[in-house]
Amino acid sequence: MNFETFEPVYEAILADFGFGRDADEHARDVAVEFATPFDLDRLDDWRGRTVAIAGAAPSLADEVAVAREADVVVAASTAADVLRDRGVGVDCMVTDLDKNPETAAALTREGVPVAAHAHGDNVPAVREWLPRFDAEWTLATTQAAPSGPVQNPGGFTDGDRAAFLADHVGAGRLTFLGWDFDYPDVNPMKARKLDWAARLLRWLERRRGERFGILDGRRRELDAALAPIL
Repeated sequence: MNFETFEPVYEAILADFGFGRDADEHARDVAVEFATPFDLDRLDDWRGRTVAIAGAAPSLADEVAVAREADVVVAASTAADVLRDRGVGVDCMVTDLDKNPETAAALTREGVPVAAHAHGDNVPAVREWLPRFDAEWTLATTQAAPSGPVQNPGGFTDGDRAAFLADHVGAGRLTFLGWDFDYPDVNPMKARKLDWAARLLRWLERRRGERFGILDGRRRELDAALAPIL
């Protein structure tokens, strides 16, 4: 997905949360200082294959078999730790550096790609952690317009960004584990972010002509929420 396609949804997200675009652009520009180009063709072995998108909900521990059966595993945030603790290799981690940046840094040193995201609220983490990553294995991302080596394959939260990245590089089928849009033990801000993650995955589902089981029972309300935007 190019930014021109993503931009109307991005603007709707900014408006809904009251976020400033300038803050995201500042974070992106900070990331540019530390990032090096990452050729997405390096992920060409994802093309046409089954890619598991692992979220970090508590259900993840009971759904590990989904990851074991996939060709490629992309883990959002702490899902990487849960999977690795259970002997499941992670082929990519997607993170905005807010929970387990140590894991992300270690993965890059092991030769595992990490999509490290810069946004308006995490500039200190970007400054602290990107220099600690192995630059060869770091894909710096933004939700604003891409600039230099910092790319925007689409998405908003770690989990849906993982799905958009897989789609961007040609994944054949997406499967999902560790997702719970209704998990009660989250604060209101996190609940709203989960709602947007569901909307974005519905958009992606429609673009791909695919059906994601985690959206069953939600499509009508998600389509209604997307209708004014798309």
